[in-house]
Amino acid sequence: MKWLYGILCLIFLIIFHEFGHFIAAKIFGVKVESFSVGFGPILLHKKFRGTDYRLSLLPLGGYCGMKGENDFRKAIEEDLSEIQAEEDSLYGVHPVKRALIGFAGPFFNFIFAFLAFSLIYGIGYYYYTYSNKIIIASEVMENVTSVARDAGLKTGDLIIKIDETPVSDFSEIRSLIAPRPEEEIQITVLRNNQELTFSLIPELDKDRGIGVIGITFDENEEIIKESEPSGFFGALKKGFIDCFKTVSITFKSIGILFKGVNLDNVVSGPIRATELLGDTVKAGMTEGFRQGLVGILQIMAIISLSLCIMNLLPIPVLDGGLILIALIEFITRKKIKPKIQYYIQFIGIAFIIVLAFIGLKGDIIYLIKK
Repeated sequence: MKWLYGILCLIFLIIFHEFGHFIAAKIFGVKVESFSVGFGPILLHKKFRGTDYRLSLLPLGGYCGMKGENDFRKAIEEDLSEIQAEEDSLYGVHPVKRALIGFAGPFFNFIFAFLAFSLIYGIGYYYYTYSNKIIIASEVMENVTSVARDAGLKTGDLIIKIDETPVSDFSEIRSLIAPRPEEEIQITVLRNNQELTFSLIPELDKDRGIGVIGITFDENEEIIKESEPSGFFGALKKGFIDCFKTVSITFKSIGILFKGVNLDNVVSGPIRATELLGDTVKAGMTEGFRQGLVGILQIMAIISLSLCIMNLLPIPVLDGGLILIALIEFITRKKIKPKIQYYIQFIGIAFIIVLAFIGLKGDIIYLIKK
């Protein structure tokens, strides 16, 4: 059942993305010929105001079929010097409009994440964690290094601040250290009622792709933290801030991929993403409606922002590629030749294939180990 939950959540995020393209196309005068939930053979369909709305067999997302999407392919086949397009087609509208149509899908993913985070703050939440009292990992685990110990931290220290950010539990400590491998940080601790500050550089855990300093929590210090519901505008403000924090962490994570991490573990494919969503939904149902809703919204918001960022990469075959080419045409006031676009697309396709291979390979290894 958890796989069904996960698939439904992913389908929703992809359809919401495609709905962004749909709305923008309608606004900028591009005819939307079809809008489908799912791919493959059509099970049900209904034509309304020029658009064929479909339910298709394969529940792997969906698509928004705009007029003229194949004009590019036609120009290649006929060896034309530029794409011939009608005014109400994708390549027939002004390049800025085409760029905005491409941008609308990722933007809707951002909007969903913003609304999800805002709703979380609006209804309030609680979570289980441990206190900010630390244990040096090398004292309780074998073959573990500890830059925290080397810097002067000791078991029993209470970490109260990382750089200028106050912390009060272990989850906050981990969230501030994980995205900063190989960056110098300042950790302030309380020891014998005295504040001490230490400088250290988190190591990169190549199996998990995160920064670690060789500390763990005290299992006897489990606590429950609760966030009271925020007001309407307060929730919107916090939701907006969380979106940009998550985007920043995501970009840092992309940079970490090039530092020799174990890609099989770090890059998740569709199988692990679906399982994670399914597990979150299933676990949330046992925690009560509010807490379950919070868990589902949080993981869906993070995945939605990941989809937003991935689709904005300036790679042909992705929305970012469409945006880039449209902006180049706007700036230069010249249409890019179809053959040039065709050759550029090979780079984008190769990138997507490599990324998909890494993700699926990691998923297969994960399932075998499991």
